[in-house]
Amino acid sequence: MPRKSLVSSFLFLGLTFAPALAAAGEGAARHQGSLPTHRHKQVDAIFAPWSGKTTPGCGVGISREGTLDYVRGYGMSNLEYDVPITPQSIFYTGSITKQFTAFAIGLLAQEGKLSLGDDLRKYLPEMPDFGKTITIAHLMHHTNGLREQGQLLSLAGWRSEDLYTEADVLWALTRQRGLNFAPGSEVVYGNAAYTLLGVIVRRVSGKSLRAFADERMFKPLGMANTHLYDDHAELVPWRVSAYAPREGGGWRTSGPHNDSTKLFTTIVDLLKWEQNLLDGRVGGPELIALLQTSGRLNDGTATLYGGGLRLAGYRGLRMVSHDGLDGGYRSEALLFPDHRLAIVALCNGSTIDPSNLARKVADVYLGEHMKDDMPPAVKVPEAELSALAGNYWSPLTGEVVRLEFKDGALRQVGVPTAFVPIGNGGFRPGESMHLWRFSKPAAGAPRELSIRDSWPTTRPFIRITAPMPAASALASFAGKYRSDELDMTYTVRVADGKLGIRWSRRDEVVLDAVGGDHFVGSLGTVTFTRAASGGIDGLTFSQRRLRRLRAERLVVAETPRAESSGATR
Repeated sequence: MPRKSLVSSFLFLGLTFAPALAAAGEGAARHQGSLPTHRHKQVDAIFAPWSGKTTPGCGVGISREGTLDYVRGYGMSNLEYDVPITPQSIFYTGSITKQFTAFAIGLLAQEGKLSLGDDLRKYLPEMPDFGKTITIAHLMHHTNGLREQGQLLSLAGWRSEDLYTEADVLWALTRQRGLNFAPGSEVVYGNAAYTLLGVIVRRVSGKSLRAFADERMFKPLGMANTHLYDDHAELVPWRVSAYAPREGGGWRTSGPHNDSTKLFTTIVDLLKWEQNLLDGRVGGPELIALLQTSGRLNDGTATLYGGGLRLAGYRGLRMVSHDGLDGGYRSEALLFPDHRLAIVALCNGSTIDPSNLARKVADVYLGEHMKDDMPPAVKVPEAELSALAGNYWSPLTGEVVRLEFKDGALRQVGVPTAFVPIGNGGFRPGESMHLWRFSKPAAGAPRELSIRDSWPTTRPFIRITAPMPAASALASFAGKYRSDELDMTYTVRVADGKLGIRWSRRDEVVLDAVGGDHFVGSLGTVTFTRAASGGIDGLTFSQRRLRRLRAERLVVAETPRAESSGATR
């Protein structure tokens, strides 16, 4: 609808948007008055910490049975100009975009223009042949094994504040010679796959993803204030600014630096989309079912991820959801299909957790139908907790996690959340359902740890028992290392008793020793490798979404020295 009529429509909160209710505004307003207002007060209480005039905040909307039940803005859209968040505010939603990209792929598949089993190189022949086929379905379900785009570009010299484009992502991906894992063998969430899906939409349809979505999704659903942003210089009226904490207090701006296609929308428009995930007015029931069908690994394990949608339930209820974050923007959209309830929270502060807040709203509306599935805490002696602290390395991913015993609890170094013991060597981080489980080591063997987060693939870790390198040994790691996959040379040096690594225009990253040839820094885990002779011949970079990217050590030819005439030196 035009923006003028949109603004006037928010004068009552019973605005309807389901097709069958398009003319039911007056009845919806009466319905709003009859709803238990205490629910709305409970929602206000949940977002009260972000409702002031000196903080960023959130826009929140709840719909039931196709009717907008409650919508409200909390906090400020722009702190510099004293602009509050309102239902008309337009947010950047980050990875919520993925379901729209998957929907576009599904529409093209319905028309017979592509198949989910197609090799991605059919549409992107410039991608390397990794020796194993990566299909469109692998891309949709995060089972493709591609290295993460942002981490690749960071290691290629992009700084956090630099803008990067789709062309930059393609440059990095087409240079890769290795994968994180064989396609279909694991599931690891990443953004590179969905960038490639967007390119496939353009090459198959002949239209940009933005134009395709506008014609085939947004206009038919009346999402007049929604578009897929593909130009960082474009002016967007009613756009919300984003913020992160400033050291010493206050806030600083924190916008995204990814110029690939992302969703800009309002609370109410996004609720219209959630309604389409229920009734399939656009795309039909088969496509809606496709998006809500889990992918599977080669061994048949369900990934709990469909087409741009997370399918893990919540407290015993079926839930379809997705979150998003980029810069200071944070977002969450929850849908409970069996109760026809949708909850959307779009926020503009990096310290706000809309996923947690939206689930608290769900508790208010559906608590009577939910069960408490949080594993209860058990008592563990502090001596046993302290014994688990240490550094653990994963032979699967190459990454290192560091644990410490602090303030009476086991914690991950640098993360404030305490681990809650739940018995049999298991722990959950805070109130999450993630499982960290320690095994009892055999005599003389190092302790092992397994981590299962929101994905079904479990990551194994083994405690690092190798000693820390002596200060005098650090010089053996210094030198230059070259990665042809990223066209970058890295310089490692010793400074102030620690290793540092520098590349391109990046500030030097300090590497902390964690045992043996393993080091950690802000770029993840750096592991130095050795030749058969025992000398250092290279290094690898590893993170959760990027494994063992290798750089070879460069041999510097020695310059012949002039003969000394006996002088001491």
